[in-house]
Amino acid sequence: MAVSGTTGDDADARPTRGVRPLIIAYFAVFAALILFGIAVVLFGNPRAGEPVVRLALTEPARIATAPVHPAPLPATPQAPPPANPEETALPPAVVPPTVTQSVYAGRSLIADPALIEPTETGPLPKIAADGTPPLRAYAAPALDNGKPRIAIVISGLGMSAKQTSGALASLPPQVTLAFAPYAPDVQRWVAEARREGHEVLLEVPMEPFDFPDSDPGSHTLRSGAGEDSNTERLVWALTRFTGYTGVTNLLGGRFLSDPDSLEPVMTYLARRGLLFYDNGAASHSSAPDVAARAGTSFAQATGTIDKIQTAMEIDRELSELENAARAHGTASGAGFLYPVTVERVAQWAQGLPSRGFVLVPASAIVLPKK
Repeated sequence: MAVSGTTGDDADARPTRGVRPLIIAYFAVFAALILFGIAVVLFGNPRAGEPVVRLALTEPARIATAPVHPAPLPATPQAPPPANPEETALPPAVVPPTVTQSVYAGRSLIADPALIEPTETGPLPKIAADGTPPLRAYAAPALDNGKPRIAIVISGLGMSAKQTSGALASLPPQVTLAFAPYAPDVQRWVAEARREGHEVLLEVPMEPFDFPDSDPGSHTLRSGAGEDSNTERLVWALTRFTGYTGVTNLLGGRFLSDPDSLEPVMTYLARRGLLFYDNGAASHSSAPDVAARAGTSFAQATGTIDKIQTAMEIDRELSELENAARAHGTASGAGFLYPVTVERVAQWAQGLPSRGFVLVPASAIVLPKK
């Protein structure tokens, strides 16, 4: 009996014919991948050159991107820097270089040719031909109501336009203001102080005990320097501006403790009709005795009101001044142009009349009552 079907060779050939196309496809894909890799190596990333966008996030996280170097942005106009707080407008120049007639700031005299001796360094104060001294001519008016008198002298004005302007805006006109001689525009500020009704003193630099570690500045009066040398330095200071009733010491602990060096200075001030106000910088000042011998109009601070620059301590010192004025009829406090000092003195002065006192300029505790 014949059996139909395939032979053994035919059975083996059937699966071989089905696998062969798969093997060919596999090798074709593999070859394509190899060719793609070779193309990338030879010709670079086909995505290179596409723009990359960076997103700024408000959170701390940032999107990581491939480093790029974008073209620089056009320059943005910058706003001008803020104004310097020290740039305070200067008062107008009132006093001319050569004084030929009386000059007033408001109602206050600040320059009078009768009270000026012209010199190469500037206007030097002198007693007028009719006997009027600068002390009297430039003195601010003082209320005489029989109540105890207190004078306050604030020093350090003229060096900072901002602080000087602030003091003029805050302090009552009865407060005496002492100006340092160094700023080139100091005469403008003196005129403005006089316009506001303040009496003015000139600060004369004098040698402290720790000189030169503490240096008042150029033209400092020195202990043992000799009369001619100190007089020359004094004249330089006296010719910086006009309109002041007298001088006060800028530092000066050593100089005020040396009567031999101080006496020629006191004598010169007396001949020029000026007062000397001792601000208490020297713990053992010989100024009261020397001024008495030289015939110099003199006043001395009862205390320094801002040795400790806190509101509480300044208020306490001002209260001590009231006690001294109540006991002796007059008292005087010296302070510096610290913002806290200006603020506390202005506040204290508002209630002074209600407590039975009167605030007066420095000359009012020197000159006899009118």
